[in-house]
Amino acid sequence: MHYPFADIGELPAAPIGDMTGMDAPEHTRFRKLLMGKFTVRRMRQLTARAEQITAEYLDTMERRGGPVDLVTEFAQPIPALMICELLGVPTGDRAMFQDWTMQLTSHVIDQQAQADAMNAFGEYMYKLVLAKRANPTDDVLSELTGSDLTDEELTGVSSFLLAAGLETTANMIAFGTYALLRNPDQFAALRDDPSLAPRAVEELMRYLTVAQTTLKTALEDVELHGKVIKAGQTVVMSIEAANRDPLRFPDPDALDLQRKATGHLGFGHGIHQCLGQQLARVEMQVALPALVTRFPDLRLSVPAENVPLRTGMNIYGVHSLPVTWGEA
Repeated sequence: MHYPFADIGELPAAPIGDMTGMDAPEHTRFRKLLMGKFTVRRMRQLTARAEQITAEYLDTMERRGGPVDLVTEFAQPIPALMICELLGVPTGDRAMFQDWTMQLTSHVIDQQAQADAMNAFGEYMYKLVLAKRANPTDDVLSELTGSDLTDEELTGVSSFLLAAGLETTANMIAFGTYALLRNPDQFAALRDDPSLAPRAVEELMRYLTVAQTTLKTALEDVELHGKVIKAGQTVVMSIEAANRDPLRFPDPDALDLQRKATGHLGFGHGIHQCLGQQLARVEMQVALPALVTRFPDLRLSVPAENVPLRTGMNIYGVHSLPVTWGEA
């Protein structure tokens, strides 16, 4: 694969376990093993735990009082701890695990500190794989030790699940809150009717599209709407444009939680469609209505134009989201 931009030379091979950089048959091998671990039924079983984790962080926010950074105090910890649940990270290690994830997604620490955190995380996950092989427990990582994946592949898959399941969902929770605060009528709609949560999540996925583009390289000549894409050519597709297509979504630039936004491409499409989309849905459907009902007068504590947006990054969103509540 190559980028159709400036010549940056040959791209390095995808890291071990990174399914976004794989094609069949290697991709098929990994996906078949993982698909059964991310069923709708299994993810729904995690709902109670998501509710518990969400309530704990809301309790902490309420005790401290505002203003707080919603990214670090709410949006990041929830998916991080849910990934811990999924992988079977021991309870005593979760604070350390969370600290690494904060460093890996931070925009204020230096590259060396992030590299150190990545190395420490990789070493930890490798040891955890060995521990699960020796003493399996009731979690996805233990189940995968019964497959033909090597220790290195299991470590890579675990790192991939962290990266894929943390940054995207954390940004959707934080950026979704920002979008609701910028659209007070929609904030009020969810606050007054939390049962809107499933529809609200789909609409926010469509409206925000935090993963904005994807690349595909043709393996053979393909004709599409009269245009021939030759073998070896790479096409950049705007998921954001597709999700704002007026032929598919009337008044697409409006955020409307009543909209039936099924068919959006926020989770991708085809064989590379997001494997953890059901887990992401559970987390967002729990976190967003819980937040707006706990703090019905939630508001930005800085002018909206001062909220630092993640421009120029693969996953769009906010670097931080200062919010407060209560008396002005």
